[in-house]
Amino acid sequence: MSSNSGQTKELTPLTRAALQVVAGGSAGFVEVCIMQPLDVVKTRMQLGGGVHQYKGVFDCFGKMYRHEGIYSFWKGILPPVIAETPKRAIKFVCFEQTKPLFLFGAPAPTPLTFSLAGLTAGLLEAIAVNPFEVVKVAQQADKTKMKEAQSTWTVTKQIIQKDGFGFRGLNKGVTATMGRNGVFNMVYFGFYHSVKNIVPAFEDHTKEFIRKVVIGFTSGTLACFVNIPFDVAKSRIQGPQPQPGVIKYKSTFGSMALVYREEGFRALYKGLVPKVMRLGPGGAIMLLVFEYAYDFLQQKCL
Repeated sequence: MSSNSGQTKELTPLTRAALQVVAGGSAGFVEVCIMQPLDVVKTRMQLGGGVHQYKGVFDCFGKMYRHEGIYSFWKGILPPVIAETPKRAIKFVCFEQTKPLFLFGAPAPTPLTFSLAGLTAGLLEAIAVNPFEVVKVAQQADKTKMKEAQSTWTVTKQIIQKDGFGFRGLNKGVTATMGRNGVFNMVYFGFYHSVKNIVPAFEDHTKEFIRKVVIGFTSGTLACFVNIPFDVAKSRIQGPQPQPGVIKYKSTFGSMALVYREEGFRALYKGLVPKVMRLGPGGAIMLLVFEYAYDFLQQKCL
């Protein structure tokens, strides 16, 4: 995947895996730090109300800056840093390590190789992060004021005490999460690496950087369009049910069908705009940081 691919043969598989973990974690950390302001603004707009009404994204940015200062854009950054850094490490190391399994006799990776390795990485990533997703959705669904809202640890304990660790508790909606993450990464990695290998590279570093940014942004955006029905199903399964005590949304595809029948096709794409705003540029950032960090680490280890 890099200009140093010929040199990587001198590194042991364990060393390569370790470098991939570090590069993947770095990509997650940088992406969260850069995109956190947009995530904060998205949340403010979704919450609404309060003394400051927000008319749009830029209005929200302006009012937050004027009333709360520049650092307000990074409020609540610790939880995503703690969760996303290892999550991205898992994603990238699984992708890199499973590529050889899907060569099917080909001398070099094909688009099918990239897609299947991405799918595998997404499925494994989903299993690891699903408990965090269940807790996160429970907290996001809580409409009480922030100072009255329960802590992450309290919500986690309540879920475990009430429903345990199984498919009604901390692993609720795991198949929907696997569908969401698996499909996203299949398109994300499959499109990026396939197109990057087709579109001629530039010798000029700036032009080459822009080429990768455009392909990475397109990859993240396309992946959002393809996987958002799984995201909607996941939110419905993991979130509060319409009627307390009655589980309306159960299976992944059953939930999609129910949403389609009751609310129409467009309901399967709810939340697409903020999702694209976050994961389009975020997807480009992650891929580029991983590639440059991985190349840098390889050079240092050779």
